[in-house]
Amino acid sequence: MKQMFISLSIILFINGYKANSQQVVSVDKWVEYVEEMALETEDEEQIESLYADLSYRAEHPFELNEVTAEQLRQLPFLSDLQIQNLLEHRKRYGRMLTLYELKNIDSFDFETISLLLPFVYIGEKGVDKRPITVKNLLKQGSNNLQIRYDRCFQQKKGYGSYPDSVLQQYPNRKYLGEPFYHSIRYSYNFDERIQLGLVAEKDAGEPFWNAHHKGYDYYSAHLFLKDVNKWLKSLAVGDYKVSFGQGLVISHDFSPSRNAVVSQAERRRNGFRRHFSTNEYDFFRGVAATFSWKHFDFSLLYSRRKLDASLDSTFITSLKTDGLHRLQRDREKMRNVILQTYGGNLRYATPNLCVGLTGLFYSFGNHVVQPDLKPYNRFYFRGNSNWNIGVDYLLKNKSIKFYGETAVSRNGAVASLNALQLTPVSYFSFLLLGRYYDKRYQAFYGNAFSQGSVVQNEQGVYMGLQWTPFARWKLSAYADWFRFAWLKYGVDAPSSGKEYMIQMDYVPSSSVSLYVRYKYKQKEKNEQQEEDLQTVLLPYSQQRLRAQMLYALTPAFSMRTSADGIFYKESEQKSKGWMVAQTVSWKPLSIPFQTDLYAALFQTDDYQTRIYSYEKNILYAFNMPSFYGKGIRLAVSVRWDMLKQLSLSAKWGYTHYTDRDVIGTDLEEITGNKKMDLYALLRWKF
Repeated sequence: MKQMFISLSIILFINGYKANSQQVVSVDKWVEYVEEMALETEDEEQIESLYADLSYRAEHPFELNEVTAEQLRQLPFLSDLQIQNLLEHRKRYGRMLTLYELKNIDSFDFETISLLLPFVYIGEKGVDKRPITVKNLLKQGSNNLQIRYDRCFQQKKGYGSYPDSVLQQYPNRKYLGEPFYHSIRYSYNFDERIQLGLVAEKDAGEPFWNAHHKGYDYYSAHLFLKDVNKWLKSLAVGDYKVSFGQGLVISHDFSPSRNAVVSQAERRRNGFRRHFSTNEYDFFRGVAATFSWKHFDFSLLYSRRKLDASLDSTFITSLKTDGLHRLQRDREKMRNVILQTYGGNLRYATPNLCVGLTGLFYSFGNHVVQPDLKPYNRFYFRGNSNWNIGVDYLLKNKSIKFYGETAVSRNGAVASLNALQLTPVSYFSFLLLGRYYDKRYQAFYGNAFSQGSVVQNEQGVYMGLQWTPFARWKLSAYADWFRFAWLKYGVDAPSSGKEYMIQMDYVPSSSVSLYVRYKYKQKEKNEQQEEDLQTVLLPYSQQRLRAQMLYALTPAFSMRTSADGIFYKESEQKSKGWMVAQTVSWKPLSIPFQTDLYAALFQTDDYQTRIYSYEKNILYAFNMPSFYGKGIRLAVSVRWDMLKQLSLSAKWGYTHYTDRDVIGTDLEEITGNKKMDLYALLRWKF
């Protein structure tokens, strides 16, 4: 009965599929997956990088009969059990002839199949790798050029006109550059074994071609070689990203955390990959290589790059990480510190056992990190150099998996993350994860499962489960209890908190799916007592409720209706907010054009009850704006494949507030209650 239901359900998604084609009907289920993860992080750069990676993979899908376990692990929504079952099915029954066979794989439910479809296709039987020759490089390689332009139509305060005498006295009252965003990205790809890329970007407000600066603000270049021969697994020259273990020592990837896929908190990427985004902070610049021998991988890396920082003589008082250079004071901090990093990783890996050793040393050259001493930052890193060493492990069979990492920093402090995942049957999964990050642990590149933004000063226990009792129902839930043993910014004593989530998904038919989710989070922060003016810690809580329904009227026409509610409580203060939204998508199979229309009505009491907007953006760009106050939000996005090699993506966004005459603050302030934005991207494949 379950397989029959899935069979009927996936017809909607693979109708019109051609066995020898790499084109699959556009499916946006994975976009919702990224949106859910975006709600759990404030790192927009990492989320956009993840979105860009999956967008690229959706446009360059894997051949289902040739894809490897390592490649499937690049898809974060697939569990180890699902990957293992797919490979075992292929080994037992031979080549798949159609995507409909996915329904026969144990543990592949309707949601998994709909997530996977954009990333796989059925093609002809694989052939041997083409030799790397000049002729093949010129004839078989693919080129991709992307030109992007964004602009806000209303003038912001930072672009106003001021007399020269005022600007001489107050130079930071005005942005130095033009009021538009612009980027160019070029890439060359040969069988994914050779990747070459160039990126140039300027943010809105940064000077592009005037007396202050000529050219782009940020440049990036890379050459990445993969599987060149049996012993050279990868070679990166230029800008690249790194991830080893569970992120206690280093990870440039998005950190999986608390989201609807509650049992998937493991980091599965190990090694190097190209940096091809406009993220100006999370990457290395230098050279790196991985060598393979039997079950061993040996990786070495070197990086030398410049950072933005506030300096007091040779002392670094703070680092600037947003990559914005719009004001005079921004440019005074621009790339004035050199950070050098050396390191490596030794990994032994078999299908059921992995053990890795990571070491990293980094130095700030002639400068010393010395932030102004405050009680909350007493244990922050201070000095010229630091090192970290970590040991990670993974041990598993078909139903049980242990994984984790333990690391130490130069001062002897320890951080440890360990997890147990149980999957006794295909429709049930349970995860227990414990973490201990010493208040003295210091890892500049650490990026692991946590409630905070750094791998430091946190202890916690997380439990999550997913249960599919019937073919049409799925229950997801998690609970996270955590404690901060030392002070934090705005919290003048050790504190604790808790977070819970429960979500029920229901798929009544092949054309309708819906879910309801409730989330509760409680933490502590400072509050001053009016009677004696003493500062005490008091809890504050936030509750979120979301309901969403997706329904397809035809294979080309679909709609999404959602409702969000939020309740915030702090001492005697209470506030609330809500949003209702409607999306209409039209993606005809007969013409190379698609569009999404979005409309939302929102009303919230304050910034604490802001609500995020789930709306489509242009190709390779991820954006989830948040709104508070009263108003409406409208957005229209289109994609037009004008020629086989040439396509245009564009989005127009409009926000109208009914409770204010000024939007934004400081130099981003707009006089008026309306804001309109345009995003456009032209892509040429040749």
